[in-house]
Amino acid sequence: MLGSLPVSAIADEKFSEHPLIDAHSHVWSPDTDKWPLAGGKTKADLDPPSFTPEELLKLAHPERVGRVVLIQHHTYHSWDNSYLIDCAARMPGTFAVTGMLDDTQANPAQQMRPLLEKRVRGFRITSWLRKEKWLSGDGMAAMWRTGAETGQAMCCLINPEDLPGVDAICAKHPDTTVVIDHFARIGVDGEIRSADLKNLLALAKHKRVNVKLSAYYALGKKQEPYEDLLPMIRQVLTAFGPDRCMWASDAPYQVVKGHTYGASIALLRDRAGLSAGDKEHLFRKTAERIYFS
Repeated sequence: MLGSLPVSAIADEKFSEHPLIDAHSHVWSPDTDKWPLAGGKTKADLDPPSFTPEELLKLAHPERVGRVVLIQHHTYHSWDNSYLIDCAARMPGTFAVTGMLDDTQANPAQQMRPLLEKRVRGFRITSWLRKEKWLSGDGMAAMWRTGAETGQAMCCLINPEDLPGVDAICAKHPDTTVVIDHFARIGVDGEIRSADLKNLLALAKHKRVNVKLSAYYALGKKQEPYEDLLPMIRQVLTAFGPDRCMWASDAPYQVVKGHTYGASIALLRDRAGLSAGDKEHLFRKTAERIYFS
């Protein structure tokens, strides 16, 4: 039970028993004939071999999580968002989608509006694909401009060294909603550096930047109960405010190799000394505003 987490003002009565939102999970199907893998990947490359929406919800519902933001997994499906769109269509209201578009192709922004009608509320952008050029080019600029018009978020999977670049593009596009995944992966090598954290906190001056408090399995000591991450979490909450932060699991990676879904929730629910109001933002309101409104 989530004890002090209030269930008030739930937007949809359907989710009154499972009012919480997981702002970040991947899913994929073992049916690779129906949902082909990209880049020469085969069924043997899927790890875990299956992680469907139904399997995700079996983990989520006992923790009172009823809605999830599904994140496009470029490793398995490249730019093809169709599996996540199908999941969202099959379970209306349960899932929102963060898709991916190839900004180097012609007119990526023209694809954004039609995808909004298919519950694609944001787009994952990452430095991993084009390295130092990842934020350059007409296509990327057009996506940021269009996002300001549609409300679709630019969701950044980045490393700490990418934070200054994000700071600069946020200044150019102040009306675009931005989400920083996984604390910008600060602490992924085991060390939480003050200089990296300073650069993350500097983004708080941009009023549309939000942060996912997520992927605990990958950061710091990488061990439950993850309390070594609390100093960073508290600084992020102070800088951005709970209304611009959201909890997310990053399943299935948070539920393998000795890590659990419940431990991810418990860090903020039980161990961070947060108020009921703060928790309502972290576990529902922020993600609801960005992805389900």
